[in-house]
This record gives sequence, C-alpha cells and structure tokens, in this order.
Amino acid sequence: MKNIKYVGTRNKSITATASEAILKGICDDGGLFIPEEFPVLDKSLEELSTLSYQDLAYEVLKLFLTDFTEEELRYCINSAYDSKFDTPEIAPLVKKADVGILELFHGRTIAFKDMALSILPYLMKTAAKKNGMDKEIVILTATSGDTGKAALEGFANVEGIRIMVFFPEDGVSPVQKLQMTTQEGANTAVIGIKGNFDDAQTAVKTIFTDKELAKDLEEKGFVFSSANSINIGRLVPQVVYYFKAYIEMVKLGEVKMGEEINVTVPTGNFGNILAGYFAKKMGLPVKTFICASNENKVLYDFFNTGVYDKNRSFAVTTSPSMDILISSNLERLLCMKSDQSATKTLMESLNKEGKYTLDLTKGDIKGEYATEAETAAAIKEMYEKAGYVLDTHTAVAYASYEKYKAKTGDNTPAVIVSTASPYKFTKDVLVSIDKKYEDKDFFSLMGELEKISGVEIPAPIKGIENRPILHNTVIEKDSIKDFVKEHLTK
Repeated sequence: MKNIKYVGTRNKSITATASEAILKGICDDGGLFIPEEFPVLDKSLEELSTLSYQDLAYEVLKLFLTDFTEEELRYCINSAYDSKFDTPEIAPLVKKADVGILELFHGRTIAFKDMALSILPYLMKTAAKKNGMDKEIVILTATSGDTGKAALEGFANVEGIRIMVFFPEDGVSPVQKLQMTTQEGANTAVIGIKGNFDDAQTAVKTIFTDKELAKDLEEKGFVFSSANSINIGRLVPQVVYYFKAYIEMVKLGEVKMGEEINVTVPTGNFGNILAGYFAKKMGLPVKTFICASNENKVLYDFFNTGVYDKNRSFAVTTSPSMDILISSNLERLLCMKSDQSATKTLMESLNKEGKYTLDLTKGDIKGEYATEAETAAAIKEMYEKAGYVLDTHTAVAYASYEKYKAKTGDNTPAVIVSTASPYKFTKDVLVSIDKKYEDKDFFSLMGELEKISGVEIPAPIKGIENRPILHNTVIEKDSIKDFVKEHLTK
C-alpha cells in the first residue's frame, strides 16, 4: 500500500502526513490539504460489496490515512459507527419514485454531517497522540446549520479539546438553532453572529492564518484546528458512503456491477460532492455528478459559465445549510484541475475582486439549481408519488436532478444524496405539501409530520423545545477574532 502525503492547494512545498493534516486543519497560507496523488482501490467492487459499513470504511480510509495503524484506524471506525445511528444499517439507500435515495441522516444530529463528525474526534485524538501534541486543541467551526451540532456532539467533553461554534443567528431553522444552543459539555461554546455563514467562515479561516494570534495562544497552551470540511479528516470519511450507495444500487438491481450511475448532491460548501468526486478518482463508476444549488446559485453559475462570482445578493432560503456564496472546498477541485500556482492566483482574485474564472463547463460535474417554488413542488411531488417526505435540501437535489434529466435526456440510474431529516425543517416541508399548515407553530407540527410520514419523531429532537438554553451569546460578525481570544484567555 502506497504512503499518501498531503500537499497545500496554493503551495505544493507545504506537505504533511494524514495525521498532521488532520491536526492542522488548514495550511499556514490559507490553502487546504489534498492528497499528493489519489489512491486506487486494492479490492474489487465485488469484494467490497460483501463488507459491513465498518469494514468498507476501513478499506477506503486505510488508503488515505496511511500513517494510521490498522489498530488505530479500526478503533476510530468502530467507535464512530455504532449504535448512535438509529438504523441497523449505516447509510441505508431506498428506492423512491425513479431514484435511489441515500439516507445520511440517521445519526444523533439527524443530518449527514454525523457521517464524518462521528469519527473526526477519534481521528484527531489519535493524531494528537501520534504527533506528541501536548497542547489543548481548540476546534473553531463556522456552521450554516448542521456542521455545528454534529461537531458539538462529537467533541463535547472530549479531554484535551475545546470547541467553539459560530452560526448565523437568523440563518438556521428553529430545530438547528435549539440543537446547538441546548448543547451540554463544559468544553463547548456556541455563538450566534449578526451576519451570514460566509461571514463566519471567512472570519474563522482568517483566524487560522493569523500567525500573531496563533503564537500568542500557543504560549498559553492552545492550538487551533477545524471540524469543517476544510479539514481533510472531515472530508475523507465521506468518501465511504458513495461506495456504499453504489453497492446498494447494484443489490437493488438498478445497475450491474461496473455500470455507471449518476449522483446528485445538494451542496453549498462543496465538501459533500467533492467526497463523491474523490470516490470517482479512486475508481467508483460515476458518469456525472449533478451539483445542486438553491437560489444562492454561485456553483450553478460557475459550472455553466466558468465564472465564479460571489458579488451578488445573498438569499435566505428554506434550505439554509446551502445558503453559502463562498464554497471553500471548491479550492481543492480547482487545484486538481490546474495546479498550486494557478489556484493561488484564483484565490487571490476571489479575495480581492470576489470572483475568478476557470472553465470546467465540459467536465463531469454539472451544475443545476432549484428555486424556492421548485423546491416546494419537489417535496409535494415526491410525497404524492411515493408517500415519502423529503427535507428541503434533498428536495433541492431532487428538483435539480429532474431539471438536469429533462435538459439532457440522460436516464442513467441515479442516486440522490439525502442530507437531513425532514424534521429539521418541519414547517417548510409540511407547508410545501399542504398550505393549511402555514399558520401552525413549528414544533406543534412535528406530530403532524409523524402522522403523514409514518416515521417517528427522532429521539434526539423529541421535546427539544422544552430543553434549557445553555448558550445565548450573540456578537457582531466583525468581533469573532476578539471573542475567541477573550474566551480562551479569560
């Protein structure tokens, strides 16, 4: 098995082992870590199809995390993927209407972020031990709704780690907000900001490259890392479930082993779909990835015109986890399609002018998007067709897939990646199905959703509206750095 090193997207002379890259989270120059070369599977798809999710995860992750021993890696995997998921099968795939739907919302926070953030704390603690880390790790995380709770759940009360989560105060659903603000754990801090996700993400990334602040806090015994998908330790575990999805499509008879599928992914920060692209680079038979955006369609415009331009109005939508105009993980794709020098220039252009140009319009990632009306219509259509309730983000993906198929005539068997439980967005989901719910309270509607979906209210959010608020700090978007410094030194 080949030893995989990681290099910076803006400077190939920045190198790290897998464990070092996980601990750092981001390169010193603001770039991201990518594999110097992509590993190739050393087992056939047929062999992988007989494995449990845990064993499948080992076969994939051992190729990326090559400085972890088998014992270390299996410990991390088995600790992460256990009874905390509410289905016997991790990441089940169901056939509904004309698509396979990969359900990634069966973890403790009922969103796909659980798939990676269940394992990241174990990877990080193992990496710290391997590298002789003697300082307290401070996880700084910006969230558009789901990463924050999943990271809090994973890192709460983990010895030697503190976690600070910043979220847009008015840019998440009521359930998402309560999931974070009721979080227990002496090492947790949850902070609302008067701004949007891009404001939080930009501030956090700036802190990571602030050498003066890093030196100051290092002297006090702290070192920063990230739980966002800018951390390679967050990204590579997501590669696993794309192999799982393909294997399930074969088992359902939708494709024969070796035949291609299409995959549609709702995305804002480009991490989830990039993990799928990593799987393709490893040999997974995917013909086309459909990158599904909501009305913040900066990625749709990029894949259709070659111009990435964040200089536009920001839309607050019913799919808030995708309300993003700066897609951080796209930088990794840019580097894979060009080189470090070009990527550095593109990122400088984004920072100075808010835009850059790189023509990927003829590639195997296609952009599509759904309006708010199309998203609501997709929820209603799937419910009427199959009695199945989509959350708003998965509905963006389904609507985008149907538009893509109508435009191209491409009927390749398709997987829709379902990123959240509809219970996180109960009111928007039910109003999409029937306008009679418009005047009802969000939390009172959970019982109604339980009736029409046939799915019980997930245990992690049952009665969440009655839990005590433990975090109520709200700050200006420009005060994030000062807050971090004061919080850690008080």
